Amino acid sequence: MSKTGEQQPADMEVDSSAAVEEKQAVKFSINVLELMREAQMQHGLRQSDYTRYRRYCSARLRRLYKSLKFLHGRGKYTRRNITEPTVTDVRYLHIVFYMAERAWSHAMEKKTAGTNAQQRIYMLGRFRKAVKWASLFSQLCSVKGDSRTSLEAEAYASYMKGALFFEQDKNIEAAMINFKNTRAVYEELGKYGSIENQLLCRQRIEEVEPMIDFCSHKLGGSSLQAHELLDMANDLLKAKMEAVLSETRSQQAASMTEFNWLGRRFPITNAKTRVSILKAQQLEKDLNSSATESIAAEKKLGIFDKIFSAYHDARSCIRNDLASAGSAENIRDDLNGLDKAVSAVLGLRTIERNQLLVSIAKSKLTKHRDEKNERITKPEELVRLYDLLIQNTMDMTDLVSSGRNKNEEENSFIHEYELKGLAFRAESSAGKRAEAYALFFHARTLTDSALQQLANSPDKALIHDLKSLSNSCRSNSCIEHATGIMEEESVPLKLSKGVSTISLDDKTKENKYLLDMLESYESAIGEPNTKGPCRIAQFPPPFQAVPCNPIVLDMAYNAIEFPSVENRMKKEKKGLLSRFWG
Repeated sequence: MSKTGEQQPADMEVDSSAAVEEKQAVKFSINVLELMREAQMQHGLRQSDYTRYRRYCSARLRRLYKSLKFLHGRGKYTRRNITEPTVTDVRYLHIVFYMAERAWSHAMEKKTAGTNAQQRIYMLGRFRKAVKWASLFSQLCSVKGDSRTSLEAEAYASYMKGALFFEQDKNIEAAMINFKNTRAVYEELGKYGSIENQLLCRQRIEEVEPMIDFCSHKLGGSSLQAHELLDMANDLLKAKMEAVLSETRSQQAASMTEFNWLGRRFPITNAKTRVSILKAQQLEKDLNSSATESIAAEKKLGIFDKIFSAYHDARSCIRNDLASAGSAENIRDDLNGLDKAVSAVLGLRTIERNQLLVSIAKSKLTKHRDEKNERITKPEELVRLYDLLIQNTMDMTDLVSSGRNKNEEENSFIHEYELKGLAFRAESSAGKRAEAYALFFHARTLTDSALQQLANSPDKALIHDLKSLSNSCRSNSCIEHATGIMEEESVPLKLSKGVSTISLDDKTKENKYLLDMLESYESAIGEPNTKGPCRIAQFPPPFQAVPCNPIVLDMAYNAIEFPSVENRMKKEKKGLLSRFWG
């Protein structure tokens, strides 16, 4: 009895220690990215509502504490730390994760609300707390989680560290290193797993890449242009990136003292004017670089809008200086010359933008109507664009030729744009197909004249367009000529057919409606190239003849002699006096 009684506690102790070791040896699995994305999208971050997401994290933590009975005392708060021996359930890892998410969402809430100096200190404190909990999460997952969970937790902690360094704006290299680590992890994880997991990894990489590019740009090693960085940035990065770019422009503008245009130099004294012109010139470089050749036309139009805005800002600054210049003739002459030069550059960019619109319209002109959800360019729209280009070239030549003493560069510029105006007139004439043959012939004449004058021009693209236009005008004029001859030959036949159908009933042919010809297969929509309405039913409906009620005329009434009825009438009684006075 005593021996067996002594052996039972030892056996129970061995069994309990083995159970603890077996429980500690269990590796938990958490899909961190899926858990984070699902929580964020379902609880506010789809609308960038960080306050709602923070409240959800707090509520989720309360439920986890209660379900695990991991409470912090009653009345008085007693701190309970989560360590490696504590993690016996996967929900302990969820607690650490949601603590990091709550601190991060609180920091982002303060950031989006706009921060002053004191609130910025508080925001950075929230980011530090998020880094603290994310690091603990990564440490616990490396011990208690499987290999994939450990790797995802490490990427999550790297992202939090990068966000902290990014917001501190002190150690940009460390921020870029952490963001690159995050990208490298998700690139590897995106190669495996389900399609949903690969899509989530791709989305996370797309979120991290703008931050990496911004850090690289700030360190001076980015190959991206300024407008590309701003387009790639999300809402939270745009303000910071615009501030850095404007600071860079201000530093470069300090060394910009004059503006060169057609061999003339105009001094720039206003700092705001320098910054605006420098911004426009940087956008022009980005637009003309080889990297923008593959950019969609809509994005190029957006860059043109930014260029116009920058030059308009510069012109407003120049005109404000003119208003405050007083009677100083030298200053006013310089400002007038600078205003003229900036206006000329603005006109040039307007011509380039309209040429881009013409190329877009030409690409849509040849498309067919059976392509769904595609707006077809009409010939009159193309003509309107060419009319705008003609007006732009006339304004440009008038502006440049308005000076008294013109140098050689200005004369050659005027001659070049007079020739371009001639080419635009040729293109415009080719677009008006209402006067078909005569206009095509006239367009070909103008094109050949422009080709002769532009024979030595360096603008090879314009010459190529004019050659293709000349060939197109020749072929179209031949087609219109042949079509006219065919129509003329068919006139007698149509006339004889029309005479043979003449009748004395004077029944004019009316448009038939669908409801009137249900038994015959005939289209009520009309030709595909016509603009007439569909003939389904006539509305309002036409008047119809309705029989009237019969009119009865009593012809015998006047010839009838009716008998006297006076004897039947009631006689009026008269008194004594009425007998005497009637």
